Amino acid sequence: MIFQNGRRIFAAMLLSMLLLVTSCATQTPSRYDQAQKESTQRNAPPAVAKQAEQGSSFNKFFPKSSSGFQTVPAQEKKGFAEYKLKKDGKDVAMLSISDTTSTPTAAAKFKSSSKTIAGYPAVNQGSNGTAVLVGDRYQVKIQSRDASFTQSDREAWLQKFNLNGLSRLK
Repeated sequence: MIFQNGRRIFAAMLLSMLLLVTSCATQTPSRYDQAQKESTQRNAPPAVAKQAEQGSSFNKFFPKSSSGFQTVPAQEKKGFAEYKLKKDGKDVAMLSISDTTSTPTAAAKFKSSSKTIAGYPAVNQGSNGTAVLVGDRYQVKIQSRDASFTQSDREAWLQKFNLNGLSRLK
């Protein structure tokens, strides 16, 4: 009887010691720890500028569904709003408006552009994207998600945005 009590006490102490040793062990840092530290340290620049426009204020400038195409809200956050363009239930393009105050280099690429769409400087971004800069601040972009949605389709849909209304947004 005493022998069994001794075994229980020994097992309990061994288990306690094991828990103590493993809980005090130092963990190896993950590869994301440094990035987390840098992004949260004091005086780190914010990811989105304080003066960036709320994404919800962009919604009224997106084109409406028409000609067999549906525009469906997809994402909205400060400085950005995105819609899916669908035809026959299939995503054919992504439509977005972003405030470039958070990423000034995004607006810089339009300075050397000789192309315009609806009177606004335009650039092609790769083989699947076309964008215009409105009011030197707002990038309106369309990215093809299907091969049937061509550059001329992107340019036509950019003109369906209320770009003049967006240019008056402050």
